[in-house]
Amino acid sequence: SRHPAPVRPGGSQRIPRPHDWVAGDPAPWRGADLSHLHSFDTVIERLSAHGARAIETEAAQQARPSAVLVALHPGDNGVEVVLTKRASHLKNHKGEISFPGGRVEPDESIEEAALREAVEEVAMPSHDVALVGELDHILTVVSSSYIIPVVGTLPYRPRLTASENEVEKVMHVPLIDLTRDDTFREERWV
Repeated sequence: SRHPAPVRPGGSQRIPRPHDWVAGDPAPWRGADLSHLHSFDTVIERLSAHGARAIETEAAQQARPSAVLVALHPGDNGVEVVLTKRASHLKNHKGEISFPGGRVEPDESIEEAALREAVEEVAMPSHDVALVGELDHILTVVSSSYIIPVVGTLPYRPRLTASENEVEKVMHVPLIDLTRDDTFREERWV
């Protein structure tokens, strides 16, 4: 007898991709010891030492700046990250799993934008978020956004509420779950 595939916490999502994409290399951490993902202090120490890479292309300079908050906190299965499933009625990135975030206003910093958006989308208690750095910047194809991921930590698992206008679901996902073969896939887009 055949068993149905387990339902993933994020549910189904549509990933917009070009028609000529091909599968890429396996995850770079495949076969590595990932036990450090269970230690909040070790993860924060490594992230604090990470130097984020910016994208210096004409497309990146013309894209609209956005900021997202990569909110990490201790959990029962190691370090957890806050993710959202975007509402299905949105114009861009509808139904996608993402970090809370959005456009940077002209009068605010990247960090301020990331925190403001997290408060608006999931009622993040921003006064308890300690900012520790950035991850590599991302340029999106669909919405022409230049995204800067800002890493913040909380000493506890926050109680969050999804903004119905933007977020369908809020999830606290153990980092170790993001390393699974059926979660991560590299793709090459021409």
